[in-house]
Amino acid sequence: MPRILITLGDPAGIGPEVIDMALASGALPAGFEFEILGDRRAGTLGKPDARSAQAALDALHQAAERLTCHTADAVVTGPVSKHHLQAIGFPFPGQTEFFAAAMGVDDYGMLLTGATLSVGLATIHEPLAKVPALLSQQRIRRIGLLTAAFLTKRGIAAPRIAVAGLNPHAGEDGAFGDEELRIIRPAIDQLNQLLPGVFSGPAVPDAVFRNAAHGEFDAVIAMYHDQGLIPLKLLDFDSAVNVTLGLPKPRTSPDHGTAFAIAGQHRANPASMLAAIRLACELA
Repeated sequence: MPRILITLGDPAGIGPEVIDMALASGALPAGFEFEILGDRRAGTLGKPDARSAQAALDALHQAAERLTCHTADAVVTGPVSKHHLQAIGFPFPGQTEFFAAAMGVDDYGMLLTGATLSVGLATIHEPLAKVPALLSQQRIRRIGLLTAAFLTKRGIAAPRIAVAGLNPHAGEDGAFGDEELRIIRPAIDQLNQLLPGVFSGPAVPDAVFRNAAHGEFDAVIAMYHDQGLIPLKLLDFDSAVNVTLGLPKPRTSPDHGTAFAIAGQHRANPASMLAAIRLACELA
């Protein structure tokens, strides 16, 4: 049977409890083996420290090694504290970049998918002030192709993907910025040469997510993290899943954090973890 690894994340957070609830829910597909990685005893609930961060990091390294050695078929990662990981020497902005580096992948991306929206990100964990300089035709082409491949794998034979503009009103023909004219529109044209008719835009950012939520598009490519994740979390907070695109083996994660403030209080909602496990099974 396919083996799905599940890392606990930071054991001081809600990762262990939402994993337990998801596995006990009776709502997971049959025919899979689930294996939990991580030390539950590391640290104290609600009080993250270097020990709990190290346990989270050890589980990540173990998962990456198992995937690389082909002794597992997918991984679902519990929530971690980036601050506490980086305090012990973790050199990556997040788990997405960690798995890409550990598996030797340069062509990767982040996508969030929920019951209503799917959003690919042209830039990921970057300061907002750096986004305009980081945007390139290559970045947009890459996340566009990865997002189209993800949708096709999920059974959408002819995906419809909107590419959001960066500026208000998608730049309004250069009145509010020229990134749409210089970068985004040429990238869309190049994408449609590769996959005719799949991509449209640059779309007005303040309207395109509503259109996608109403079924006009199967996914939206956002230019930066919060442009895409604010509407997605507004609509799909309990069902959203983070997917690392481009890896040789699937990696998913619930789209929420460690929630240290409620850890161990039986208040955490396992819905996103359950959705992440189900999607890992589907992709595996």
